[in-house]
Amino acid sequence: MEPIFGLPLQIPPRSSRGRLRALHGQLRTAILEGRLQPGLRLPPTRALAQACEVSRNTVMAAYDLLLSEGYLVARQGSGTYVANVLPDLSDRARMTSATRMRSAQVESDSRLCAFWRRAASEIDIANEAARERPRFDFRLGVPDLSRFPMEVWRRLSARALRAFGRTSRFHWQPHGLPVLREAIAKYVSFARAVSCRPDDVTVTAGAQQAFDLLARILVTPGRTVVAVENPGYRPARAAFAAAGAKIIPVPVDAEGLVVARLPRATKVVCVTPSHQFPLGVVMSASRRAALLEFAHARGAAVIEDDYDAEFRFGGRPLDALQTLDRSESVFYVGTFSKSLFPAIRLGFAVAPAWAHRALGAIKLFTDWQCAPVAQDALAAFINEGYLAHHVRRMRRIYGVRRELLLDGLHKELGAWLEPVPALAGLHVAALSTTPLSMPALVERARQQDVGLYSLDRFGSGRSVRPGLVFGYGSVDEPGIQAGLARLRRICAQMDGAPAA
Repeated sequence: MEPIFGLPLQIPPRSSRGRLRALHGQLRTAILEGRLQPGLRLPPTRALAQACEVSRNTVMAAYDLLLSEGYLVARQGSGTYVANVLPDLSDRARMTSATRMRSAQVESDSRLCAFWRRAASEIDIANEAARERPRFDFRLGVPDLSRFPMEVWRRLSARALRAFGRTSRFHWQPHGLPVLREAIAKYVSFARAVSCRPDDVTVTAGAQQAFDLLARILVTPGRTVVAVENPGYRPARAAFAAAGAKIIPVPVDAEGLVVARLPRATKVVCVTPSHQFPLGVVMSASRRAALLEFAHARGAAVIEDDYDAEFRFGGRPLDALQTLDRSESVFYVGTFSKSLFPAIRLGFAVAPAWAHRALGAIKLFTDWQCAPVAQDALAAFINEGYLAHHVRRMRRIYGVRRELLLDGLHKELGAWLEPVPALAGLHVAALSTTPLSMPALVERARQQDVGLYSLDRFGSGRSVRPGLVFGYGSVDEPGIQAGLARLRRICAQMDGAPAA
């Protein structure tokens, strides 16, 4: 018998007298357990009778029983539907089912990898996704989506979809579509002086997948030592930890990663040299040279995360590590989440020649390839000049917000915070100059509809100085001013000082 709405209904043979009872009971149980959702239209009695190989009278009797019990509602001329409001019994049944499910998960969680058991206990994805954002949210890594030329993107996406529909053959291309790889190679060469060929580029589902793929090909579980910045970008660290690496946090100062503190056994170094995350400092030329020398001497790989270098507001940018590399040690990782929009889920890794085949293999085994229609649209967006134009426009807008934020930090919050000098990116870090508790301040601010982010969430140990990080990509000028004004009142209240 074919499943009805995915339900494998079990009906006794014709000689049995319990066919009505079986059909009624199974439909009722499916409703109580939520497998038949409120508002779902049930099949006509004739169709269900044919599918279940029972008489139509049996189905009509089962429906009538469920209608009388309140589990179904009949709409004249429309059909029979699962009731929107079920009896209290259904709530108890759902609760019991959910309790059984939680108990089963607890009892069977030893079958899960220990790393993911810990990760699952620390991350509540459903609640985080449903959590309402504060009105004045200084969120990191989120650009201003209202300024993106969505009409252009829709046109290019439609064109790419039409072209894809005319293609008679389809080939898996794990490294990415050639047209996009070529566009990325030209773009990073122009924007960041990165020296690469299209064959060096692997298109990924955002920077996070790039970290995950690199971790898989570079880490031997339980043996490979990976050095990460402290404080630093925790999702990249998590990707390498999940692959079984031995993670070593290395401190950051005004010149970037302290190369002298790298363990001798280090085989992978993860850095954000152009705009350190989250402090914002730029790795000095001498530190860059020292890091590349370390990688060459130790046979180590360097993962250069250049996540928002397009947005620079002064001074001559230092060359990317990949540009300076002469020993094929550097993997250059970039993303379009900041320059375009996060939902595009496209990034890239520029890899040394010795890693090309391994990177293509792991990409193929992981998800075969990124969505070709989105890749084609992005290639056109780059090649036809829309990306460069959008970045120039947004650089001006973000520059105004950055100046407003820095000015407000000095004037409104200078008694409590000291901004860290930074000339690029979409956020500013500010170090605490008072004994105020930053986690408590963050919580008080959220209660006042201001979203703040404490530096300690990006680091480990006591080596991370207390402070805050202010993103200005998704908060406009009036929002910056209003948010800082509220924050000043909160700081004054916590400090016992006059609020005005």
